[in-house]
Amino acid sequence: MAETRFDVLTIGNAIVDVIAPIEEGFLSREGLTEGIMHLVDAERSAYLYDRMPADKRQISGGSAGNTAAGVASLGGRASFIGKVADDNLGNVFADDLKRLGVHYGVSRLSNGPATARSMILLSPDGERTMNTYLGACHQLTTSDIKEAEIGAATVIYMEGFLWDPTEAKKAFVTAAHYAHKHERAVSFTLSDPFCVNRYREEFLDLIRSKTVDIVFGNIEELKALYQADFHGAVQAIAKDAEMAAITMGAEGAMVISDGEIITVPAYPVENVVDVTGAGDLFASGFLLAYARQRDLRTALQAGCLAASEVISHIGARPVLDLQQLAIENGVAI
Repeated sequence: MAETRFDVLTIGNAIVDVIAPIEEGFLSREGLTEGIMHLVDAERSAYLYDRMPADKRQISGGSAGNTAAGVASLGGRASFIGKVADDNLGNVFADDLKRLGVHYGVSRLSNGPATARSMILLSPDGERTMNTYLGACHQLTTSDIKEAEIGAATVIYMEGFLWDPTEAKKAFVTAAHYAHKHERAVSFTLSDPFCVNRYREEFLDLIRSKTVDIVFGNIEELKALYQADFHGAVQAIAKDAEMAAITMGAEGAMVISDGEIITVPAYPVENVVDVTGAGDLFASGFLLAYARQRDLRTALQAGCLAASEVISHIGARPVLDLQQLAIENGVAI
């Protein structure tokens, strides 16, 4: 087994989030459905970017990138693999990870699509409407997956959002192969019911073939995966997966492992501002605790605590020091 350099290595879409509050009527004027993630092309992306309010914030994001940022904030050693272009937003992304202490060594894309961006429109009630241009992040290939880097991480984590491009799928499976070769755990998030509905059979095959060891999802994703009610879906994934960590919103979270189900309540949040990144940060806490061989109840608590911080403000990355927050709440990661 290679020397352990990272607690958690995440693989996913490298996206810069462009976040702005909008006034009533903006969505209907632009023909957008509230609360939905819309995939847009380069032209539509540029159009919406120009029409967003001037006070927009640009923060590097992407589901797996957010998870890596959360691991670093919790005091863990994190690495991220994802593709950006050699452009201004690519610089924003790489500089953000460096500032956070997340290792990022993927080569930049030149002479190709621009760095991906997700324009997140926040309605007055906190609902988010996302318009995502995937650009360079869909150019990830097996050449970006280095065995030495994968083998140096206690657990790797991959996002279902990356399951669209054929080359990225190959990269995903290659990473899992390297991880298992070095006796490392492989985890995977279902990402979104939209993803699950497109790739249900392939996701089930990843789980049943033991390509992945730990599955992350929320109630709606799990129900979509098994086309069953929540109880039936829990029973089904208990048979298929070695371990499944399921978030339940305000009800907390559960882990299913070796026929046992453990649940913990959510941490109270006085004012839910923006739910972007809640699942990503749950994975941060759970995975770091798992990598450090803490018990599963502690892993759930760490996940719920990290998620509670990120939904209390705009943006999908923590603004408080999560390591200090864990200490204050007696969560021994």
